[in-house]
Amino acid sequence: MGSTSSGIQRVKRPIIFDEFFDLGLPESASPFITPSTRHWAVNLPLKAAILAAILLAASFGLLFIPGYEPLSHLLLVAVYLLAGATSLIETLEDLGSLQINIDVLMTLAAFSSVFIGSGLEGGLLLVLFALSGAIEEAVTDKAKGSLSHLKKLSPSKAVIVKDDGTLRDRAVADIDVGTVILVKAGEVVPLDGIVIHGASSVNLVHLTGENFPVPKKIDDQVPAGARNLEGALTIRVTHTSSDSTLAKIVQLVTQAQEARPRLQRWFDKVSERYAVGIILLSLIFTITLPFAMDIPFLGFEGSLYRSLAFLIAASPCALILAIPIAYLSAVSACAREGILLKGGITLDALASCHAIAFDKTGTLTTGNLTCLSVEALSPAGKPHIETALGVAAALERNAVHPIARAIVAYAEQQKAPDIALDTFTSTPGYGLKGSFANHRAYIGRLEYLKEHLTPEAVQAVHLRTQELKEKGELLTLLLLDQEVYLLRFRDTVRPRMKETIEELQQSGRWKLLMLTGDHITSARKIAEELGITEYYADLLPEHKLQYVTTLANSEGLAMVGDGINDAPALARATVGICMGKVGSSTAVDASDVVLLHDDLTLLNWLMARARQTQAIVRENLILAVAAIVIAGTSALMGWIPLWAAVVMHEGGTVLVGLNALRLLRG
Repeated sequence: MGSTSSGIQRVKRPIIFDEFFDLGLPESASPFITPSTRHWAVNLPLKAAILAAILLAASFGLLFIPGYEPLSHLLLVAVYLLAGATSLIETLEDLGSLQINIDVLMTLAAFSSVFIGSGLEGGLLLVLFALSGAIEEAVTDKAKGSLSHLKKLSPSKAVIVKDDGTLRDRAVADIDVGTVILVKAGEVVPLDGIVIHGASSVNLVHLTGENFPVPKKIDDQVPAGARNLEGALTIRVTHTSSDSTLAKIVQLVTQAQEARPRLQRWFDKVSERYAVGIILLSLIFTITLPFAMDIPFLGFEGSLYRSLAFLIAASPCALILAIPIAYLSAVSACAREGILLKGGITLDALASCHAIAFDKTGTLTTGNLTCLSVEALSPAGKPHIETALGVAAALERNAVHPIARAIVAYAEQQKAPDIALDTFTSTPGYGLKGSFANHRAYIGRLEYLKEHLTPEAVQAVHLRTQELKEKGELLTLLLLDQEVYLLRFRDTVRPRMKETIEELQQSGRWKLLMLTGDHITSARKIAEELGITEYYADLLPEHKLQYVTTLANSEGLAMVGDGINDAPALARATVGICMGKVGSSTAVDASDVVLLHDDLTLLNWLMARARQTQAIVRENLILAVAAIVIAGTSALMGWIPLWAAVVMHEGGTVLVGLNALRLLRG
């Protein structure tokens, strides 16, 4: 389980035996085992249940070999110790707190079987019970979202600038509002603040999901979690670590996870009522059957024997084991297709969704900028476009932001000439300049090149920039001597994404919409290209969460996203679906479904599998209840012996199990 290693706590002081269990850590974290044997404790409940099943099978087989009956009984005792000791302890604790649930019922039924000479049947109940408990524990651990990746995103220390100009490291948690800190190129901004000195570009992909450099200069606000790409920034802190942008997102994720789901609590209530009802019925039958049916109290025909047989037959083996098998079969089938589901309950939630919301960048699109073309602003520059592209690539090879990577990749694709620069200068947050063979070149924002352009060229650039923005494209400028070149960029749509959207729309089962933090023009372009009619842009994480909450409450929502900014929405949605390859670790932790290969074309298949799973679960419920009723009634009335009732009961378990395995087929 993923949380095992991260859950280990280093305890430097002596620790007593009881204290370790009070910490709630997994067995593999125990300080009482050596590092060389620690791996044996991983998934310990599941390993113990499997070993108990093997011993039970051996015990049953030895009964048919003369002279081995004592060994068979010894193995059966081992089965009860392995599979039943934990259940017995938990049952005694539940009874001590006056809680009666299905766990109590199962344990009571299993251990009571010993008193009526059916120890093997009781052992089988314990093994099945232990297996289902281990499966439930594994699913629960996978379903728990971890915020560790998000918390690691922001540094634990920052460099503060003292009044005399000296620098000193200080823990982020100890820095107050108004403190001046220094963030060097390549570092992550540790706290929200305002730039008071320097200029640079920052990447906000972890906060907004958009992989574009954002220029920052004096008096601009910079959020914690932004990565400084170029020059050094001196920042005056405006929020403490507990009130930073990252802290707010952590809080949003936590609140969203705590808001789901309520279905499990409903199951717990039903389980308690069922367990109490069966136990009370067994007691009532024990007391009343001698008078109602004129049978003795003791003996194989007595009311005690029949009531205990009824208790065993009515234990919900089929419900507890076969239903998880149905979900795990579906989960396994999904895993073969590259879809990771965090628990079978996700399939139920998925089948209840009537709307699907997509993030834009990294989900509907690749998240990487693509250079579309280089065009000359005036006719005189057209013959030199290849040279201009080579110059742009030569300049941008010294930069690290997405635009630089797109230009270099495009130059290699177009086989632009290699240019060797004689000089190179970077102005963080604005642009680059260089020279070669008596030629001067500038690349960057219009503000950077403006002083070198004529008013007519500035006006022409403004007009062209507006046109490209309407198309959802980005623009950067290259000035080569006196000629201006426009380099156009766009975030490209994922392959087969349009066909996938059309398939989802044609099914008529879901309303499709797009939620993005990107600007409206880019969002409109992508939405129109994919045929999505409903979209919302310029959304902050809390705004996106509001839309998701409303849709999840009103009609059930599957949210597809990838970035840290999507993590709260993924956690709050009815079902959160995350892109595994490009998705941030926090988004993966917060989601319910992870597309390991980022293949959104499987959404239709996944929805169909969720509906099929629900259908088989309903069939299993009917079969399991029928098995319990038939076996319990027959045993109670004395129509069949105990072994036949157990065979009918366990036969129902096998039947629903085989029915559930149909979901393993692709």
